[in-house]
Amino acid sequence: MDDCIFCKLANGEIPTEMVYQDDRIACFKDASPQAPVHVLMVPKRHIASLDDLTPEDEELMGYMMLKIKDIASSLGLENGYRAVINCGEDGQQTVKHLHIHILGKRKLTWPPG
Repeated sequence: MDDCIFCKLANGEIPTEMVYQDDRIACFKDASPQAPVHVLMVPKRHIASLDDLTPEDEELMGYMMLKIKDIASSLGLENGYRAVINCGEDGQQTVKHLHIHILGKRKLTWPPG
């Protein structure tokens, strides 16, 4: 999608502090961190939200879920972390590009909000 900020970040069109990337995903630091470690994992292919997934996205989503532990380990989150996907307006999804928040390095509270 031409005007999607996460597409532009993931594809290097806008500079960001990249934590990890490969041919399918990008993981970069959140611009408004809510924890000492707060990164976003996004697919490089534009998918607007969880509600827009199709059966063809099953392998990509499985790949992303398995990659979370590797990213968390590389960020030193050995004492735990939270992985969050917001979906839709009530879910507080502010950017219409599927993304996973990975947060850690502090005791996270529950319920989150």
